[in-house]
Amino acid sequence: MLAFSTALHATVKKPNVVILYADDWRFDTLGVAGHPFLKTPNIDKLAADGFRFTHSCVTTAICGVSRSSLFTGQWMSRHGNRSFRFFKTPWSETFPGVLRQDGYYLGHVGKWHGGKFPKDKFDFGRAYSGYHWIKRKDGSKIHVTQKNEDDAMEFLEKRPRDKPFLLTVAFFATHAEDHNPKQFLPQPGSMDLYKDIDVPLPKTATEAAMKRLPEFLQNEKNEGRIRWRWRFDTPEKYQTMMKNYYRLATEVDSVCGEVIAKLKEQGVYDQTLIIFTADNGYYHGEHGLADKWYPHQESIRVPLIIRDPRMDSAIRGKTDDRFALNVDLAPTILAATGNKVPDGMQGRDLEVLYSGKNVEDWRTEFFYEHGIISNKNRIPASEALVRKGWKYFYWPDYGREQLFHITEDPFEEKDLIKEKEGSVILKEMRARFKELKEVAK
Repeated sequence: MLAFSTALHATVKKPNVVILYADDWRFDTLGVAGHPFLKTPNIDKLAADGFRFTHSCVTTAICGVSRSSLFTGQWMSRHGNRSFRFFKTPWSETFPGVLRQDGYYLGHVGKWHGGKFPKDKFDFGRAYSGYHWIKRKDGSKIHVTQKNEDDAMEFLEKRPRDKPFLLTVAFFATHAEDHNPKQFLPQPGSMDLYKDIDVPLPKTATEAAMKRLPEFLQNEKNEGRIRWRWRFDTPEKYQTMMKNYYRLATEVDSVCGEVIAKLKEQGVYDQTLIIFTADNGYYHGEHGLADKWYPHQESIRVPLIIRDPRMDSAIRGKTDDRFALNVDLAPTILAATGNKVPDGMQGRDLEVLYSGKNVEDWRTEFFYEHGIISNKNRIPASEALVRKGWKYFYWPDYGREQLFHITEDPFEEKDLIKEKEGSVILKEMRARFKELKEVAK
């Protein structure tokens, strides 16, 4: 946690905004976050020239809902998108809606995944996802990450020079192509990356860890177990899948580098608020699971790097371990651009953390929620009260509670719910969980 009190420079009144938005990319999947071999040099440089939150989390770990929370600054309970539909919040109360009213030129390229893409709400809008290779009109194919780059470059080249702009580059990578047996399909030029690496298995990628899950997550109809079998059920498959996953990540990093280079070439890098983050975390086989959805650390923690042109040089390259949430990004963007934050937004402006101000009342806990998808055997609903030291799970479809002492059990292996029944900590967390659940509405 920062202890100095350097203020932000107030030299940029209407900064441009660029959001580099990765998919299925958890907090430790970065070189700068200590990954032992993954190459992300451009994002690492952004962190060195910006500010990195080490405990950034999403309030719902699934693509469509998390993206709705990004735009609205609201928990799922308020914006109303519980899966892949359009949120109920008025567009005028989203941060893109506010920025467009303020004269910003708006661009979105890549994944939307929240109902029909509102192309009319953007000046430059191209939405696509689901496949790593996209067929073009002439019959040729282009990799989705390369298309992200091409479209972002076109936006930056064609944008009017007399307006501030917002560009969201919403990558499909590192998401799997779910029903393709290969799952992760990087570009041919990346295949030499990591070929000589032996990707280590996570500590909890064991059958014993899986057996410690509630029985309804061990169910072979559970989507986390189904996708584990798609990707990780043999050592050979694990190596192939994870190497290709990391190749996709390095390809995303390369595009981030190209976007940043273009901003510098155009002379607007120092007038642009840049954010790198992801829609949710990802199980790499931990607990015998794949994908996301549930409240474990691997699923809910994401990278977050902010490069604000107002930052003092003493702040650049620093980190902060307080909870930053995806719902905080909308109010942060609006405050940085000098716009009023709509009353319905539930997040907070992160500037108070990366400006070095003394903040006494920042959150030390938050409410996590995820709705049922299809049925309770496939993806059951899950909720949690998340703290750094403790985490309380509630599975509403089964009336099941769990309790983990994260400080002593960071991999969430030992459920203490029976041991702590009647204890002060459990009673207090149950009560606080109910309070924050109500506030999220």
